[in-house]
Order: sequence, then C-alpha cells, then structure tokens
Amino acid sequence: MKTATAPLPPLRSVKVLDQLRERIRYLHYSLRTEQAYVHWVRAFIRFHGVRHPATLGSSEVEAFLSWLANERKVSVSTHRQALAALLFFYGKVLCTDL
Repeated sequence: MKTATAPLPPLRSVKVLDQLRERIRYLHYSLRTEQAYVHWVRAFIRFHGVRHPATLGSSEVEAFLSWLANERKVSVSTHRQALAALLFFYGKVLCTDL
C-alpha cells in the first residue's frame, strides 16, 4: 500500500506536465483532479512567461495566486484548487518545498 511517507519512484517523463500526469496517475487521483491540476500548473507556467517551474519559487507562486484573486476575481474554492495543484506539483513532482 502506498503511504504519504513512502518514497516516490523516479519519473520517466521529460516534460513537466507529463511528469505531473504520471505522478497523479501513480497516486491514483481522479481524472478530474488530473485535468484541474494540469490546467492550473499550465496557467502558472504561462503566467510567468513559459519559464521552467524549477526556476520559480514561493514568491512566484504567491504572485500568481494574488493575480488570480485580485485580477481574475476567482472564487475562494477556485483559488484553493490552484494552490492545491501547485503544492502537489512542487511537492510530489519537483520534490521541493514552497
């Protein structure tokens, strides 16, 4: 049984969005969660000029989330979904803390 503390296997994919999909599928998340997380990570990457997410950190995540709340006027639940997607991506795919 997979647990939160069990080490994750190395990713085989090269592209970051494919790595995200691979990790989500490995952890048996739903298809809708996969679609939502890919959407938010793609939006985050585009927001920062298509820079590789490994070069971005917590200040860039904060800027993106602030933009969503203040400029796009997204709902609280949408804002939380975007945050959850980015936390998953950085924690489970890039293996870094924000």
